[in-house]
Amino acid sequence: MSSHYSNEHRETDKAIVDIVDYVLDYRIDSELAFQTAHYCLLDTLGCGFEALTYPACTKLLGPVVPGTIVPHGAKVPGTAYQLDPVQAAFNIGAMIRWLDFNDTWLAAEWGHPSDNLGGILATADWLSRTAVASGKPPLTMHQVLDAMIRAHEIQGVMALENSFNKVGLDHVLLVKLASTAVVGKLMGLDRDELINAVSLAFVDGHPLRTYRHAPNTGSRKSWAAGDATSRAVRLALMAKTGEMGYPSVLSAKTWGFYDVLFKGNAFKFQRPYGSYVMENVLFKISFPAEFHAQTAVEAAMVIHHKLHEHGKSAADIRHIRIRTHEAAIRIIDKKGPLHNPADRDHCIQYMIAVPLIFGRLTAADYEDNIASDPRIDPLRDKMEAGEDAGFTQDYHNPDKRSIANALTVTLDDGTVFDEVVVEYPIGHKRRREEGMPVLIEKFKTNLARIFPAKQQRQVADSSLDINVLSAMPVHEFVDLMVTP
Repeated sequence: MSSHYSNEHRETDKAIVDIVDYVLDYRIDSELAFQTAHYCLLDTLGCGFEALTYPACTKLLGPVVPGTIVPHGAKVPGTAYQLDPVQAAFNIGAMIRWLDFNDTWLAAEWGHPSDNLGGILATADWLSRTAVASGKPPLTMHQVLDAMIRAHEIQGVMALENSFNKVGLDHVLLVKLASTAVVGKLMGLDRDELINAVSLAFVDGHPLRTYRHAPNTGSRKSWAAGDATSRAVRLALMAKTGEMGYPSVLSAKTWGFYDVLFKGNAFKFQRPYGSYVMENVLFKISFPAEFHAQTAVEAAMVIHHKLHEHGKSAADIRHIRIRTHEAAIRIIDKKGPLHNPADRDHCIQYMIAVPLIFGRLTAADYEDNIASDPRIDPLRDKMEAGEDAGFTQDYHNPDKRSIANALTVTLDDGTVFDEVVVEYPIGHKRRREEGMPVLIEKFKTNLARIFPAKQQRQVADSSLDINVLSAMPVHEFVDLMVTP
């Protein structure tokens, strides 16, 4: 029987070409983008340093074969490990993502673009050390910031109109895609090689979202991005050897990405690639909470203080109405038992209950010793969440990009507190002036978790001024952050 599939070679899918042309040819001249990338670098590294205080994270780090040290390999900040760039990317990526405290991008798809720093920093450090060993100039941190802006842009622009979660795929697919493109550029891939690399990222296996949702929420969501960014380094290295690509990996009939994984739909794009995403990225500054709950936690903190002013506590609450947006309902509206920290930090009711009771929400508050407090689950049961269509509309509006939540508390005696509405979290672009000093303090706090005072000052002196940082060789900057 004859085949109905044509074996004629097709032109490379435009979505791939656009990414490659952007990475290779677009000039980033936005001062705001570089300033924001600087803040993003500090915050992302700080999140990794805090994660190093959790054994559940550190047990996954280090070389594949214990004791392996790679000459001129990439060093893992906060540790003594020096690894090949693929494994180093996993280590750095897992640290960054472990506590769900790094930056966020919300659109049709969600994600955390700074996850890409795992592959970017590992690759840049390895290339820098290798260059110096060969008598060549090292890479600079300006190149790292440039790569961060591009990775943010690829992941974020793809996410604006294309929902991978609605077909069951996890957003770390976009981490793999963006990291492959930018680390390929750092490695010096030519245009054809980079096209091959990006096509390999699309044809690769992609993780399901099952580990982010009940009844299977689990710790893989903390290392999935590390896995994705390390896979990107591996694919770029393969393309550099001359490994072939797949020009119509997206559009090929029956066997392409669109038909197999995207219900036959082609990608849609709201805007061309530039520096929009980094300029508008959301920082998690005050609370290590899934981002759709950031404003709900802030509102809960307001109510906690209001309860105290009235001589009341969370024990006096009869009912809590949560007015929220559709994405929050879909991702973090959760009833029933919560089995582990990963389960709890994806439950809006839990993330409201803890600040109402304790007046705080920290990474430690997701652990079993806090979750076992007998006041938490009964308070969760008193909460009712519902979608507000206006909140959902403003969430998708590119001029607003709000992440609004509103809480109305009714007490046992019938008292109803005025609704507390928070539309924009402190990490939002609209609250940058308020948020950045807090972000710097968060970074300094995280430095103090693992470094002695002298080393803290050395890191701060080299990193807090963007002009000083940008001029530094990558390997010299990383060397400031290693431990004995």
